[in-house]
Parts: sequence; structure tokens; C-alpha cells
Amino acid sequence: MVQDAELGKRFVDKLVRVRRISGGEDWIYIHLEVQASPQAEFGERMFVYNYRLYDRYHRPVASMAVLADESDGWHPTSFGFEVLGCEHTLKFPTAKLLDFAGRESELQTQANPFALVTLAHLLTKATRKDMAARFAAKWKLIQLLYQRGWEKQRIIDLFLVVDWMMRLPEHLQHELWQNIDVLEEKKIRYVSSIERPGVEKGLQQGLQQGEALALQRLFAKRFGAISSEITARVAAAPLEEIERWFDQAIEATQLDDVFGPTAH
Repeated sequence: MVQDAELGKRFVDKLVRVRRISGGEDWIYIHLEVQASPQAEFGERMFVYNYRLYDRYHRPVASMAVLADESDGWHPTSFGFEVLGCEHTLKFPTAKLLDFAGRESELQTQANPFALVTLAHLLTKATRKDMAARFAAKWKLIQLLYQRGWEKQRIIDLFLVVDWMMRLPEHLQHELWQNIDVLEEKKIRYVSSIERPGVEKGLQQGLQQGEALALQRLFAKRFGAISSEITARVAAAPLEEIERWFDQAIEATQLDDVFGPTAH
């Protein structure tokens, strides 16, 4: 979190402190943003986060972004200014998930776990209106998980991510679990070793909590600091309402446009 007198509280998506491969006492901060929709001021926000984090920690900060939007023409990579011989510029690397569209076969063969997550993202977008196709795609991804030879915890973690991203109607989700049972009769038991009702209930609760936190961050980025009343309202809202607010917040110019004129 960074504080600005005019902008209010601003929350970064992820900030980690890491040592260089060379070891020693030299370490840096890595600041990662995940952006789901085009935003004109995104480059400026990256610039502000970078220098505010440096001002707070007095260590090198590497800012980078994952762009998960669906706009071909939006690809911010820098922000800065030059005035009276003084230049201040931030250039930051980005990974545009849309750039991997059409490379699904390549992603399927890569051992990098992030390739599978990227593939899940692309397939989730592509099957938004076709649950039968999503079921087939999700089942194929789960089979790929078991072919990688990863340790049990990584398989479980990635399964939970894929299951969270590629949500299915109840009857198809039940069929998916049946397929997993058959698969694990032939292989080591990973996913089915978890208590299934608890997993599904936990996923639903975790999804609601995760979406609520993500919406609060979106509000902070788009509209500045939000009141405790709005924070509590979002935290208590059902998942369907949070998703509706998400859609409205992407296009809204002020917070009132999301909730109506009574929001503060």
C-alpha cells in the first residue's frame, strides 16, 4: 500500500522482496500489477507506485505488469516526462495474455506452470458462452496436470486455480469430479484426497472473498480511497452482486455510477 495526499490510499497487486541469484545482502523489490481492462492512466499508476515504493523502502523496485484485457491495441510500457532538461521515465515489462491467443498448442507442451494458468485464462474467455466447451477444455487441462510429473502440492494448487477460473454449472462440475475419480484410479490420488464438499464450499467462500478484495482494489485504483461502509458492503455481498458491480466499475466514471446516488 502507498499513500498519496491527493490520490489517497493505493494498493499494489503484489509486492515481494527477493535476493539476487548471486546471493549476499543485495536484494530488490518486485512490484507486480495484474490489469483486467484497459485504463488510460495505467502507465502513470505504475510510475507512481514505483517511485512511492522506492521512497518508502529505499531499495531498487522492478515494476512489471500482466495485462489480462481483451483489447488488441492496448499495451502500455512506459510513463514519464521531460521538462527543462530534467527527464523522469519508467519503462516496465509487460506480459499480454491476449498475445498468446492462437498459441494454445504451444502452451500445452510447456513445463512452466504459468503456461497452464495462461491457457486456462484464454480458454475461460473463449468458452464464456459455451459451458459444454468449457467442460471439455477444463477436463483436458486437468489431465495435463497429471502428465507433468509435478509434486502433489503443486498439482493441488494449480487444480484449485483452474477450478476457480473455469467455473461450471453444478451438473457439469459433478461430471468432472467423476472423471477425476476414474483418472485417479489409474494414477496417484491427488485432488480426490481432499474432502470434496469442503473443497467446493471453501472454493465458493474463497471466490467470494477474493472477488470482494479484488473489487475493493479496483475501486481504490479507479476512484481513490473508499469509505469503511463501502468496504463492508462489498465484503458482505453475494458473489453474483460483486460480479455485477465489477462490470459496472469498469465503465463507471465515479463510484456513484456503480452503486447509485446513495454510495459514498
